Amino acid sequence: MISSVCGFRLILVIAAVTSSISAAASTDLPGRKIFDVRSYGARGDGKTDNAMAFTKAWKDACEWKGFPRVYVPFGTFYLGGVIFTGPCKSRISFIIKGTLLAPKEANAIKQETWIIFRYVDYLTVSGGGILDGQGSYSWSLNNCRQNPNCPALPMNLGFQFVRFSRIRHIRSINSKMGHLNFYAVQNFNISRMSIRAPEDSPNTDGIKIGLSSNMKINNVDIGTGDDCIAILSGTTNLDISNVNCGPGHGISVGSLGKYKGEKSVQGITVRDSIFNGSTNGVRIKTWGSRSTPNLVSNFLYKNLQMINVGNPINIDQRYCPNSNCDYESASQIQIQDVRYNNIWGTSTDKVAVKLQCSKNVPCKGVELTDINLEHRGPLGPATAFCENVGGRTSGKISPPSCIR
Repeated sequence: MISSVCGFRLILVIAAVTSSISAAASTDLPGRKIFDVRSYGARGDGKTDNAMAFTKAWKDACEWKGFPRVYVPFGTFYLGGVIFTGPCKSRISFIIKGTLLAPKEANAIKQETWIIFRYVDYLTVSGGGILDGQGSYSWSLNNCRQNPNCPALPMNLGFQFVRFSRIRHIRSINSKMGHLNFYAVQNFNISRMSIRAPEDSPNTDGIKIGLSSNMKINNVDIGTGDDCIAILSGTTNLDISNVNCGPGHGISVGSLGKYKGEKSVQGITVRDSIFNGSTNGVRIKTWGSRSTPNLVSNFLYKNLQMINVGNPINIDQRYCPNSNCDYESASQIQIQDVRYNNIWGTSTDKVAVKLQCSKNVPCKGVELTDINLEHRGPLGPATAFCENVGGRTSGKISPPSCIR
């Protein structure tokens, strides 16, 4: 009898504690509301176009004063092109648990990017879900170098004029063109993401950034058919760390110098990362054309491992991927204050360090510290090549430095 009474009292105590915890949880987050896309008619059957349902859920959440969450549950949600526009009245979260499936046909998306967030502050996109661009049905159309009338293909996900925000725990696969595009973004964090497309998929850049500042990229796995990360005009104060890159074309600045009115690129750090089987490691590429003078400066590349990488360290100021190149012109872009520190591994090219700068504005302030890159092919040990570059070296340098 005593045992039964004690057991009953224990149940009451547990119930009271549970009740108090639940009450505390509800009072800790007053105003929190979940906007489940299914409540707006979305169906996770992989064939119903849910663009209208997603847009309605976003609109209501954006107007909510509290802690709104747009919620996409498990399932496969076919989605045409959508734009989620702010400003919103509160911090807002977009939680993706399931798979978002793009149309197979490229012309079914009537905008430059499949999914766009625009004019939003304090946004979080997360949830562990998948963005499937179904790019394999469109990659054959991505032949702009051969066909000047090639169609413009949409990227998977874009952020435009977004501030104080983040994306994490999301997978992007098989984009028709690039995966993630950031334009005019400030104070944005990208973390714990997986970005994947086949090595032979054309122009499927992992992350493209332009005219943006104060961004961080960390703990991201990228393997694509183009640049793992492309850093474009007007990007400043970008910190990249703990990235796995490969396959792909490496982490690239540029190309720059093709268009008038481009902005400087400054304050870039790439550190504590691994490049595996990529065609480049860390690369700065500018067109050898008489473009508007510009500045690329204050870079740090540190603690980077290269595993069978072509061109592990590469400054290319005569960049031209086409057949009709003007090699008589020289780049007007000044590259200065670029530091390479503790970079090691293996190069598939004999020239493991290539610093080919402009004769009009030679590179200056280029520093090599503790570089150890090997080439194991039949052509012999790794070498370095320098052209129009000034700077200094320190520590152990292999291949021997060409900076004088």
